[in-house]
Amino acid sequence: MKTKEVDFKGFKMSGFLMLFIYLAILAGSFLSIGLAHPMLNALIWVCASIVWLLFLFGFMTNEPNNVRVMVFFGKYKGTLKNNGFFWVNPFYNKKKLTQRARNLDVAPIKVNDKSGNPIMIGMVLVWRIVDTYKAVFEIDTSSLSTTPGAIKVTMGELMKAFSNFVKVQSDAALREVAGHYTYDDNETQHEETTLRSGGELVNAHLVRELNERLTMAGIEVVEARINYLAYAPEIAAVMLRRQQAAAIISAREKIVEGAVSMVQMALTKLSQEQIVELDEDKKAAMVSNLLVVLCADEAAQPVVNTGTLHQ
Repeated sequence: MKTKEVDFKGFKMSGFLMLFIYLAILAGSFLSIGLAHPMLNALIWVCASIVWLLFLFGFMTNEPNNVRVMVFFGKYKGTLKNNGFFWVNPFYNKKKLTQRARNLDVAPIKVNDKSGNPIMIGMVLVWRIVDTYKAVFEIDTSSLSTTPGAIKVTMGELMKAFSNFVKVQSDAALREVAGHYTYDDNETQHEETTLRSGGELVNAHLVRELNERLTMAGIEVVEARINYLAYAPEIAAVMLRRQQAAAIISAREKIVEGAVSMVQMALTKLSQEQIVELDEDKKAAMVSNLLVVLCADEAAQPVVNTGTLHQ
C-alpha cells in the first residue's frame, strides 16, 4: 500500500541561533524603555510580550528514532525526522512519536485449535511504527487512549493507545493462526505442522498475519513468538492420559520390534551353529517363551528343565 508520509520541507532553523536572536530582541526591548511616549511603550510591551510568548512555542528537540508529525491548522505538512534542537513556525502542531522497537506480552487466551480442542495460547511480539502518517491519521487513537477527553495527548499516552490497538489485533491474529494447526500430531495419522512442533513455521505465519492487520496503522511487527501453549484446564487431564497412553503404545511397539528381532537372531544362531535341532512345535514354544520374557513388565522367573528335548 502506497504511503502518504513525506519529509517535512517547511522552514526550520537552528534552535540555538533562534535562541540568540530571541535574547537579543528581549535585551533590546528592555533598553528601549522610556525612549517613547508611555502609552506607546505600553502598547509596544503588550505586542512584544505576545510575540515572545509565541516564539517560545516554536522551540523543539528531536532525539534519535523520535519524529515530529507537523500539522498546520489541520493540514499535514510532513514528518520531521532530523535530530537536534530546532525552531519552527510556532503555529505548527508538532505531534511527537517514537519509532523505537517496543515489546508486547500477550497474555494467554483460550482458543480452539484445528481439531476443535480448547487450548491456552500466548505470545510475545516486537513492534514499531514505520509510517507516521497512517499511525496519526488512519486510526482513531482517541477511543483507545487511557485518558479520553484530554485536551493535549502526550507521546506516552499516544504510544499506549497504539499498544492497545496492537494488543486487540494480536488477539485476533492469534486466534486465526491457532485455528490453522492442531495442538499436536495425536489427532492425525500423517505428519503435519502442529503448534507444538511447528516452531519457526508457526511463528512466521503469525508475523504475516499480524502485519496484514497492522499495516493500516503504519505499524510493523518485527518478531512474534508463541511463549505459552497448553490444553485448556477442562480437558488437560484427559489429554494428559491420552498422551501417556500414546507413549506407552509407542514404547510397546519398540519393545515388540526388538523382541522379534532377538528371537529371530536366537533361532538363526541355533540353526547355523547346530547347537540343537528343534522341530516346529519346539520352535513355536521357544518363540512364545522368549516373547513373554522379553515383553513382560516384570523380570522372568527362571525354570530349570532337567528333562530331555526328545520324549
